[in-house]
Amino acid sequence: MSLPTVVIVGRPNVGKSTLFNRIIGEQAAIVENHPGVTRDRKELEADWLGNHFLLVDTGGWLPGGSDLDEKVSRQVEAAVEQADVVLFVVDASVGLTDDDHQVAHWLRRIKSPVLIVANKADNDRRENDRWEFMALGLGEPVPVSALHGRRAGDLLDEVVALLPDQGGADAEPDIPVDEAGAGLWNVGDTPPPRVAIVGRPNVGKSTLFNRLVGEDRSVVHDMAGTTRDAIDTLVETPDGPIVYVDTAGMRRRSRIDDSAEYYSMVRALRAIDDADIALLVIDATEGVTSQDQRLAERVDASGCPIVVMLNKWELVEDPEQRAEIEIEVRRKLYFVGDAPVLKISALTGKGVHKLRPVLQEAIEQYHRRVPTRDVNRVIADAQQKQPAGHGLKVLYALQGATDPPTFTLFVNRELPQTYMRYLERMIREAFNFGSTPIKLRVRKRSE
Repeated sequence: MSLPTVVIVGRPNVGKSTLFNRIIGEQAAIVENHPGVTRDRKELEADWLGNHFLLVDTGGWLPGGSDLDEKVSRQVEAAVEQADVVLFVVDASVGLTDDDHQVAHWLRRIKSPVLIVANKADNDRRENDRWEFMALGLGEPVPVSALHGRRAGDLLDEVVALLPDQGGADAEPDIPVDEAGAGLWNVGDTPPPRVAIVGRPNVGKSTLFNRLVGEDRSVVHDMAGTTRDAIDTLVETPDGPIVYVDTAGMRRRSRIDDSAEYYSMVRALRAIDDADIALLVIDATEGVTSQDQRLAERVDASGCPIVVMLNKWELVEDPEQRAEIEIEVRRKLYFVGDAPVLKISALTGKGVHKLRPVLQEAIEQYHRRVPTRDVNRVIADAQQKQPAGHGLKVLYALQGATDPPTFTLFVNRELPQTYMRYLERMIREAFNFGSTPIKLRVRKRSE
């Protein structure tokens, strides 16, 4: 059972993301007191009195502005095309504006029902101000204060009354409440793998994201920092469903000059921690920068496998320069081991098809579990070939966890780091873990 969709629209800075967070019940979308913070579509599952629906936050609809404004507006229009209900948010504290009239003129032509939401109606006087929005010709406005929650329940009552029939409030949804790709797999199924696309600003992450999901889900612009939030999209592939996560470009904290960018970075880091695999996008025309190295270290520390994507490879035409870039990647990103390196053009799609088998192999390695008898056989062989010396010995070993593969070694005394690296290498080679990070935990016999 697919979920009905409720899309929030309006001109910039009327409180759309605040209303989105209020309905979802958490700080899911970035909120700032200036226009233009939200640019991409963000979708999460919401629930009101047992009625489940997909809630979509959008950027401000403002046709006729800059090139970036036009692209944000196209994203809003694409979301509305799939909507079962549209929430048209206006600002009761400001009153009716020409931009509101423009939005209303567009919405009067769509087939889906539209509710006018008079936001920032924080008191009785502001609630009475809502009547001027009757001039928009879209029915009676519903007064709310998204920030304080005033009359939010009344609004949701009206929303669910307009939703397609879901079999009643007692019907069990097929969908688990999950932040990524909610609504596309059944309860009890293993959640699909999450693939985070990370990198510096303006290296082509959103272009690659759109290429992988097969539609323009993220706003692409040559201005650095276009993407603000982490955008999740579940894609059905021949190998099964995959959740791709487009993240904001990350810079050094010393260079972050506004809170919106700071919260974008926080969400990007959270996406890395939640990911099963990370695609590190590097601009091939610039090579591996110090910031690329820091991002790779952060991903590696999370225990997440890495695939290095050398984007804009078609712009590097000199064979010698290409050879230098390949050497530079291995030299500067040596700590990620044998991480796959793909040369692609996200813009044209060239080389992107090579990602599919690499992803499947990395995901399988990340979730792999090795029988205890096989682990002990490899450890015993390794100790026989190269003893630790001084009576140090691994008495028993087992794999305690996956995602990433984590092995616990029971020892008689603490092992030196050099010997731990040796054992890690032997485990990696024996079970073909490739570039997937492996964690080794040590317990002394007395513990």
